[in-house]
Amino acid sequence: MSDAQQDEEPDPGSAEAQGPVTITEGLADALADKRESLFAEFEIRDEFPPAVMREAKDRTEGVQQEIRDEVDERRDLRDLTTWTTDPADAQDFDDAISIEEHDDEYQLWVHIADVSHYVHPDSAMWAEAVERGNTVYLPGYTIHMLPPILAETVCSLVPNEDRLAHTVEMHLDKETLSFDTLDIYKSVINSDERLTYKQCERRLEDPEAPLHEKCTLAYDVADQLHEQRKADGSLVLNPSRDRAHTIIEECMLKANKAVTHELMWNRGVEAMYRVHPQPTPEQWNKALKEIQELDGVSIPGGSWDDPRKAVNAALEAAPGRQLNKIQRAVLKVMPRAKYMNDPFGGHHALNFDIYGHFTSPIRRLSDLINHWIVHENDVPENLIELCDSASDKQKDAETAERLYKQFMQEVGLDPYAVNNRGVEVMDDPEDAQYDRPDTVPE
Repeated sequence: MSDAQQDEEPDPGSAEAQGPVTITEGLADALADKRESLFAEFEIRDEFPPAVMREAKDRTEGVQQEIRDEVDERRDLRDLTTWTTDPADAQDFDDAISIEEHDDEYQLWVHIADVSHYVHPDSAMWAEAVERGNTVYLPGYTIHMLPPILAETVCSLVPNEDRLAHTVEMHLDKETLSFDTLDIYKSVINSDERLTYKQCERRLEDPEAPLHEKCTLAYDVADQLHEQRKADGSLVLNPSRDRAHTIIEECMLKANKAVTHELMWNRGVEAMYRVHPQPTPEQWNKALKEIQELDGVSIPGGSWDDPRKAVNAALEAAPGRQLNKIQRAVLKVMPRAKYMNDPFGGHHALNFDIYGHFTSPIRRLSDLINHWIVHENDVPENLIELCDSASDKQKDAETAERLYKQFMQEVGLDPYAVNNRGVEVMDDPEDAQYDRPDTVPE
């Protein structure tokens, strides 16, 4: 996955779950062996040490009283209409949104699970997260950055339960969508509902459905943000994203941008910024030439001045069969994004002068550290080392995922079907009902 794709997407498992893919016991063993070899090759830690698990379990005890004790120290947003939107098979919900419209502004809240309240630099879980760097998503198998016993319970913004959050409150000018005011603070929220992406789409379509007006307003604002971003030159490699994904994508991008704006311009502090270098002019020319030569694809003359706009225009007008080829042509020339302690160079794919991660502290070390810096104003002494390690761990995770998918294809499995639907192992090979070795019945 490219950094442009990663930073646009709120979650790596974006498709809706449809039920498990059935495989034989022997094939399951082969997959397990392949995982183990990849874990050894890339030093990916699967099992959590007992001390980390004990600490995680201890932090889940007495939580409701702890939250009640925190209310007086935080902003109480429990009466604010709030909801989450995630894939159907998501196991934890680390972001939620709220939105209101006023005469001259939109008021947008992005609530992020306050993971740093439970996982701090003096904890065993923090040290383990540093070693892991991020959650690794293999098709049908997840290697978590944080113990699920914590991430999927007290850190998950489940509906109808009080939860500790780190809220980014943005007042957006209706004309420019710029920040009139911006505030980042600790809060207590209570999510009204957990939506899947498909459920969100249905709420948008049905005027009588709960949250219809809120989802509609959120989409109207997100669509404006998306169109503004494209007009500014942000690369959009997936032009067919649905409305529900657009809401989450744009709200999370805006929140990430707001936090790093605060860190750099208002505080002038180091943090884990996301820096994406641009390809050389020769590399861009090579990619655009390859795209222009595809059958049925043309690049409008007015977009050639900015290669990102040229790619966007080609993707929007191209036949569906050519979309992957256009994306591959771009990805071949794109440098890797990396974490750095200052934002120098900006984020080329997104066309942001300053950018960083904040909205996924359950699955990315960078977000967890930025949460700590925002609240404590305390920059880790080894920040440069942490940036380098997180960048390396992300590269290793992506390489392991690619190699695992290749292996799955070699043994006749569709890695994308397994990724979205999970795996169910059959004891009796006849129960798997294979007609051909290259297909997996659903």
